[in-house]
Amino acid sequence: MIAVRKLPARYAPIVMPFVLSILMTAVVSVISTLRSLGATPAFLATWPGAWALSWLVAFPTLLIVLPLVRWIVASVVAAPSQPVR
Repeated sequence: MIAVRKLPARYAPIVMPFVLSILMTAVVSVISTLRSLGATPAFLATWPGAWALSWLVAFPTLLIVLPLVRWIVASVVAAPSQPVR
């Protein structure tokens, strides 16, 4: 088995939106491109560019809005109760 070095925990606030933006833009751009072009050879030629453009917008947007989203979620979701010691 190959040992993979993990990034330090301080990078989590960047890695999480990075991975989320890759996955979400891939799914949304596949659906959107398929809906526009259908399952044709043009889809295979068009989708990578559509995905790249959507990711270039989504990743910085996530970095900017994620603190606001965390605040909104914290304001509408009860904090977990602390166990009694």
